[in-house]
Amino acid sequence: MRLSNSRRAGRLAAVAVAAACIFSVVSCSSDDGGSDGSAADSSGTKASGEAIKVGLFNPSKGPATQPGVTTGKQAAVDYINNQIGGINGRPIEIIDCGIDQTAPESTVSCANQFVEAGVVAAIDGFNAESAAAVPILTAAKIPLVGQIPFSTITGASADNRVYFGPPPAAFLVGFMQQLKADGKSSLTLANADLPQAHQVFDGLMKPLGAQLGIEVKSVYYPPAGPNFTQLASQLAEGNPDAAGLMTAPNDNVCTKLAQSLRSVKFEGTIFLAACTDFIDTLGQQAVGAQTYSPFWQTPALDSTPAEVKGNLETAQKFIDDQSGTAGFYAYGTFSILADFATTVGNAELTEYTGPSILGALKAVKDYQSFIGPKLNCGKPTSPNCTTEMLLFNVVADKKTEPATGGFITPLPAALALIPGAA
Repeated sequence: MRLSNSRRAGRLAAVAVAAACIFSVVSCSSDDGGSDGSAADSSGTKASGEAIKVGLFNPSKGPATQPGVTTGKQAAVDYINNQIGGINGRPIEIIDCGIDQTAPESTVSCANQFVEAGVVAAIDGFNAESAAAVPILTAAKIPLVGQIPFSTITGASADNRVYFGPPPAAFLVGFMQQLKADGKSSLTLANADLPQAHQVFDGLMKPLGAQLGIEVKSVYYPPAGPNFTQLASQLAEGNPDAAGLMTAPNDNVCTKLAQSLRSVKFEGTIFLAACTDFIDTLGQQAVGAQTYSPFWQTPALDSTPAEVKGNLETAQKFIDDQSGTAGFYAYGTFSILADFATTVGNAELTEYTGPSILGALKAVKDYQSFIGPKLNCGKPTSPNCTTEMLLFNVVADKKTEPATGGFITPLPAALALIPGAA
C-alpha cells in the first residue's frame, strides 16, 4: 500500500543477540533528527535532553523493499524533534534496523538488537514477517506498534501490540462490499509470490469474497521481476469486473501494471492497492481506477476534512523536504510516529518503559489520529484501533475522491470471521 510524493504503497529462526549493530547481518542505525540536513520551521519547538529510544523494523533489504519507510522516518523525526518538541520535551531516537521480508531470521536479528539497545517500543514498518519478532519483544516487554499488521499471525492477537490503522481484512471487506454496491461481482488480483501473500489471499480474500458474493481469483508474480504484459493479460482473462493488486511492494509495480492493463485494453475497474504514483504518471488514463488507504492521501487533498487537512499538508511538507522515495509507506510511517509521539506525550508518563508505553497506547480513546479517523485502542480481541478505511476513485487528472464521501465501515459480520479483525 502506498501514497505518492506530489513533486517529483510461521516458523521462527533463532539467532544470537548481535554484539553491536555494525557487526550485524542486517543494517542498523540511529536517527535522532540531527543528521539528515533538514531544518525545523522557525516557529517550531525543539526537543532536548535524554532521547527516548524506539526501534524500527525497516523493510529495506531483499526483493520486497519499501523505501518510503526510510523517508517517512526521517521526515517524522524532524517533525517530532524540531517542530512539536518531541515527547514531553524529550527527543525521539530511532534505532533503524533493515530487514528482508523474505527472511524471517533478519526480523529476529533486529528484535534481538532492539532488546540489546534498550528500546521502549518497536515500530512495525509494514513488515510481512513481524510475527517472527513477537516472542522476543513480548519476553522483553517491548510493545510492537504499527499502522497495519501485514502479518496475519501478528494481527490475530492484541497481546503486547497496538496498530493505529485497520486490520488487513477491513480493506478487503470494505473494498469488496463497495464493489458489490456498484453492481460488480468478479475480481482478479495479482500478488507477489511470497508465503504471506498466499496466506492472506487463501485465508482472507477467498472466504470473504464468497460471503460477499464476489468471485475472487488470484495470479502470482515473482517479486524480483514480473513480466507486466503477461501479468496484465492474466488479470484480464475472463473479463473480470475489477482487476489489479491487493498489495504492492512499491509504486513502480503499480504504475507498470496500470500501463500494461491499459495496453491490453482491459475495460473493467483497475484497482491498485494504495498506490498513487500511477495517477501522476498516467494522467487522464488513470481516471476510473481505484485505490484504498487507512488515511487521507494528497491526491484527495481537496476532499480531506478540516480536522486533518492541515496535518496532511504538514506531512507533505516534511516528506517533500527529504530526498528519498515518498509514497504510501512514507506517509504511513510518518503518521505512525506522529501518532505514537502524540499519544505517548498526552499520557504524561513519569517514566518511559515498554509496559508504561503499552498501557498509554492501550488507553487511547476517541483520539483524532494525525491523518486518519478517530481511534479507540485497547480492544481485548484486536490490536487495531479502528476498522475504518478509505476507498478512492480517480476522478480527474491527478485527483481522487473518496468513493463514499468518507470512511467506510466494513461489515462487522464479515470481520468477525477473521481472528483479530474485530
